Amino acid sequence: MRLAYAALLAVSMLLPAARAEDAAVPKGLVGLWAAEQVFGPRVQGALTLDGRAGDWEAEIAGYRVAVSHAKDAVSFSLPGGNGSFRGRLSADGGILRGFWTQPPGATLDNAYATPLKLHRTQAGVWQGRVDPLPDAASLYLSVSTANDGSLRAFFRNPEGNLGARGVYRLTQDGTLVTLQDLDVAERRFQGNYDAASGRLTLHWPDVGDFILTRRDRDDAPGFYPAADGTRYSYRQPLQEDDGWKTADLAAAGLDAKPLAALVQQLLEAPVDGPRAPYIQGLLVARHGKLALEQYFYGFDRARTHDTRSAGKTLGGTLVGIALDHGAKFTPASPAYALFPEYKDFANPDPRKQKITVGDFMTMDSGLACDDNDDDSPGNEDTMQAQTAQPDWYKFTLDLPVQDEPGDGRAVYCTAGINLLGGIVRNTTQRSLLDLFQEYYAGPLDIRDYHANLMPTTGDMYLGGGIRLRPRDLLKLGQLYLDHGVWNGRRVLSARWTDLATRQYSAFPASAYAPGHGYGYTWHLFEVQSGGKTYREYMAQGNGGQLVMVVPELDLVAEFTAGNYNAFPVWRKYFEQLMPEYIIPAAVQ
Repeated sequence: MRLAYAALLAVSMLLPAARAEDAAVPKGLVGLWAAEQVFGPRVQGALTLDGRAGDWEAEIAGYRVAVSHAKDAVSFSLPGGNGSFRGRLSADGGILRGFWTQPPGATLDNAYATPLKLHRTQAGVWQGRVDPLPDAASLYLSVSTANDGSLRAFFRNPEGNLGARGVYRLTQDGTLVTLQDLDVAERRFQGNYDAASGRLTLHWPDVGDFILTRRDRDDAPGFYPAADGTRYSYRQPLQEDDGWKTADLAAAGLDAKPLAALVQQLLEAPVDGPRAPYIQGLLVARHGKLALEQYFYGFDRARTHDTRSAGKTLGGTLVGIALDHGAKFTPASPAYALFPEYKDFANPDPRKQKITVGDFMTMDSGLACDDNDDDSPGNEDTMQAQTAQPDWYKFTLDLPVQDEPGDGRAVYCTAGINLLGGIVRNTTQRSLLDLFQEYYAGPLDIRDYHANLMPTTGDMYLGGGIRLRPRDLLKLGQLYLDHGVWNGRRVLSARWTDLATRQYSAFPASAYAPGHGYGYTWHLFEVQSGGKTYREYMAQGNGGQLVMVVPELDLVAEFTAGNYNAFPVWRKYFEQLMPEYIIPAAVQ
């Protein structure tokens, strides 16, 4: 989505400037418009692997391709890069487990891997269903009349960043519709309005065409908090086969009144501009029981959500898992020595040899890598957009040193967290996807997820962005709260959960967050509520993806939201809503 939005700006700069007087005010366009476009992926559905003859064959979506198999390893790829599979047979041959990899798409910048399990249906035949991440987007356009009689418009895109930053002036010249950002002169784009069919077609560079039609509240699930707008009525979360035990609020020791007030406030949230609150999910667990689960704007418990940088905390967790299973390094190990595949590094500096694994986990490596500085050479967007060094591990290690490593001053560096993946891979000699599935997703009863991959190595990207169901993301906080145990099963050592939630560095106060500490990929806060201070650690992602743990109250809460790149909006979720509503519900 980031690259698609950047492409929009680049193309829009080529369009001629428009003046309000050049076109009549198109009153007929006032109202709500929406499109739900599915761009792919084309390959999905039933998959059959037929090994009855000497040569194995795979069949899916009209393709029939040869399958490679050696001992228990099985793999195949479709022509044209349309998808691939790799997996392993169980000891008895009854189950074939692995990952389906889909290519990047119109709205998906990266390839994604989805766990896949095939069952033997007869001798030599295994069958299952490929359910990849939908390459799809919903686009809502709200058009209203301004005080001066001209038209104003703003977008909402529940899945990502498309058009979500500005307010636009809308003008029409015949069938040509122009949307001009009021604050950024070069940000504008055009489309066509067909009055006869009632369709407004907008072309999004690098994505495709959105064909918008008029909508009302009942037919715009991603625009309004709830379709019917009725008052909130509490229901205990459903008991499912995902490992969560559920309870009603009273049984979990939670006061219903402040939580009901919060949910009602979210249901009544305004939809009057691009920076309006856009909370899509709220979950609260106490004493190990999921007691509140509420979704908004068309989301539900089955729909995976983009975790953004909340997924970084899974990177630190994989480091802990690797160490728990005997990987030969420690947080104090020099990081560069763990990449023997690279013979030399750009920007040589003796301080690089001082950078430890822990320095990358605490974001004080000293490398010139600052996601909050567009001019920083290690900025995440720069890393992903450049083509000179397609290996993102090498890209990171080649960065110049800017500050003294390990000085305790945290600088937000996604590339450094992602580098942890290379350290885990090299020291375990295992695929990150395999490790994640075997030691994290499997033990935590996580079945539905889509892991974004790096373009060259195909490794799981640990900088953030894995798609998880909200209930499964919440398990991350519960696992640490319970000192590494999930439903009586040890997943992570208690020693690691303690080490990871200690402070090693600190972020200064900024527009993005108040000043706070940082552990091993956990944000650390002191929260004031009801005249008392509580220790809180948090996994935090752009847009409002927040997993918040308050150990003293045995409490885990989560927001998922769509306020991407609107930091002043979503920081209020943990700065205000958490201490004003959720913590008081646990203090009775």
